[in-house]
Amino acid sequence: MSCCCSTDDNERHKHKPRTPEQEKALVNRLNRIEGQICGIRKMIQENRYCPDVLIQVSSVQASLNSFNKELLSAHIKTCVVDDIKEGNEAVVDELCELLKKTMK
Repeated sequence: MSCCCSTDDNERHKHKPRTPEQEKALVNRLNRIEGQICGIRKMIQENRYCPDVLIQVSSVQASLNSFNKELLSAHIKTCVVDDIKEGNEAVVDELCELLKKTMK
């Protein structure tokens, strides 16, 4: 069974087991992004100058893009490769659809 294909008995969602280190790194990134969002909310509440807020929004977008790149890279190196090795070439179509959705 490949790393992405385990499913919950009650749900039809795929699951990806991650090492504690992988999970910690991803959660740390998300916590930083959450902090950036809180900072933007505070800027709005303080009536900060629009360009200053927009620069911070751009920073959050860059952080999210970086998070996506890290997660996508891990997905390709593990889930996609494992599925292809097991003969599940449909994962390539799934990856192509994922790229279309994330590159809007």
